Amino acid sequence: MTTFITRLDGHGAGIRLAVKDLIDMEGIPTTAGCKALADRAEPASADAACLAGARQAGARIVGRTNLHELALGVTGVNPWFGTPVNPLDARLVPGGSSSGSAVAVATGEADVAYGSDTGGSVRIPSACCGTAGLKTTWGRIPLAGVWPLAPSLDTIGPMAADVAGLVRGMELLEPGFTPAAQRAFRVGRLAVEADPLIDQAIDRVLAAAEWEVVPVSVPGWDAATASAGVLLVAEAWEADSRLVTEAPESVGTDVLQRLELGHGIGVEALAEARKAQSAWKEEIADVLARVDLLVTPTLTIFPPPLDEGEDLLMARCTLPVNFAGLPALALPAPTAGPLPASVQVIGSSEEELLAAGSVLEAAAGSL
Repeated sequence: MTTFITRLDGHGAGIRLAVKDLIDMEGIPTTAGCKALADRAEPASADAACLAGARQAGARIVGRTNLHELALGVTGVNPWFGTPVNPLDARLVPGGSSSGSAVAVATGEADVAYGSDTGGSVRIPSACCGTAGLKTTWGRIPLAGVWPLAPSLDTIGPMAADVAGLVRGMELLEPGFTPAAQRAFRVGRLAVEADPLIDQAIDRVLAAAEWEVVPVSVPGWDAATASAGVLLVAEAWEADSRLVTEAPESVGTDVLQRLELGHGIGVEALAEARKAQSAWKEEIADVLARVDLLVTPTLTIFPPPLDEGEDLLMARCTLPVNFAGLPALALPAPTAGPLPASVQVIGSSEEELLAAGSVLEAAAGSL
């Protein structure tokens, strides 16, 4: 059972919801996919705050989804609880960290899944599994009762097979949520070095949407990626250092190495990263004052084989979005090859992104 760490019966009416196993559910231990945490975990005394809307709506929670350990990884490979199987090709990584959530919606085991996204953990597995994912605005969805990774970057968001599922997910996370009215968008297309099949797929979908598309330059993009990485691992050490010091043998090798990297981040380097974050927010706000949406690939490569999954660390176009605190949408796009590409759409609000996403999804379906 690699998709779910805990499978629940989910009987009754309502949307079938899968919940990433770093979100507290009353009466069930939270493991965050980590043996060191699972060995000491007690049943949660209360639900995480983000589950309130789902409970009120009568959603059927079908299971607790597996993840890359402690949400600190991009592959979705988990040495303790098994690795969720990528439904597009079992030889490929499912993507992390919200691997089980992506697989659950891709295989139809859930209508909606909740994932967390600190550096791309909703969007990366969505890209790898050919599904849709929404990284929400930092601070919009409450994080009380969610196991932290890097609190200044952490978000919770919905994952689904399509945009309609993402809308349902937002309605559960935030009762009363309504997408914006559809309209024509002015799109800024950021050129990054990517597999030509991925670039072609994105450009074809944008052309089919019949929106104005203009090339944009974002000089701070690469620097934002680097600074966000510093901030992420430094805060991850603060969140999880106790597990490392008390039970290092029960933390996976790749996660242990990343946490120790965070331990080595000095005060000055951390201060520089936070200073860079302020400048980056100003730069990306200036871009979004000139265009409605910014579009990039979600990943610059197709999902790699299981033993080459770390290649995704350098292939993700996701970290700068977390650094800015903005929402972003990942949507599949057909390619001339055997696997779909994934379009990343960055904007100023979830309402506008989902309105745009429905148009892009229809455009992709027409190709």
